[in-house]
Amino acid sequence: MRRRSSRRLVIFWTIVAVAVALWILRGFGLLTIVPGFMIMGLWLLAWILALVNGIIETR
Repeated sequence: MRRRSSRRLVIFWTIVAVAVALWILRGFGLLTIVPGFMIMGLWLLAWILALVNGIIETR
């Protein structure tokens, strides 16, 4: 059971790290080709994964 939770957390933090990296690089003008909705989609996905993880952990 603990292993699944750890795997979900790794996926969550990976998505957050990718979103932050894209956001910063886009802000510096290095990745201007990445549309804003993709970055917002990553943030939304991270929130959804956090909520699902919270629901699963309290079950």
